[in-house]
Order: sequence, then structure tokens, then C-alpha cells
Amino acid sequence: MRPTTTDALIVENGKIVLIKRGTVPFKGVWALPGGFVDSQETAEEACVREAEEETGLDVKIERLVGVFSSPGRDPERGTIAIAYLCNVAGGKLLGGDDAEEAKWFSLVSLPKLAFDHGEIIGKMLG
Repeated sequence: MRPTTTDALIVENGKIVLIKRGTVPFKGVWALPGGFVDSQETAEEACVREAEEETGLDVKIERLVGVFSSPGRDPERGTIAIAYLCNVAGGKLLGGDDAEEAKWFSLVSLPKLAFDHGEIIGKMLG
């Protein structure tokens, strides 16, 4: 069985929020905020919860970006990710939980990204 995760694409004014991962795999590499879906929550609830835990931002889901299930996308667990485009509804940007840092990046100048997060952002941009 492959675990399910969610990723939040928090976008505003041509910028996106990324977190610096504090855990392996990809420790120290920038990534979309997200994490595992708990057994008693929906994927949407997990997305909103993980976004708040890792960035300090309250988000509202705008739409589904896609489901990403390539077996090689996560070298340790083979997770399946469900990605959502989100809007900021409140809060203050601050890295938390297993994120060392949270920061806004221009969509035209992104750092090296963990997992397949570059592909996910590309799909969102169309």
C-alpha cells in the first residue's frame, strides 16, 4: 500500500510559498508545504492542516491541481500526492513543524525543489 500526501501550492501575486525541509528525504531542500493524510480526515482537510503547520498560514483551497503517483517521486515511501492550489486566508508566514523555514519565491526564479514539486508547479502554471 502506498501512503497518500497532500501538497499546497500557495500562490499570490506571482509568488509561491516554499518550505525548507527539516527531515529526510531531501533535508534542507525547498519543497511545497504538505504532508500525510491522517486516517480520519479528507485530503482537503490534510492540505489545509499541513499548510498551517508548516507555514503558519491559513489557506483556502481554490482547486485541485492534480494527483501525482509516479513510483519514483518519493525515494523512501513511494507516496501518492494530491496537490491543491490555495489562497491565503490569514496567518503569518513562519516555518514550523518539520519545516526549517518558509519563504515566498517568484514563480519565475525557483530554487532546486524536492520530489517532483517542479512538475507539480509546472502543471499548475499550465
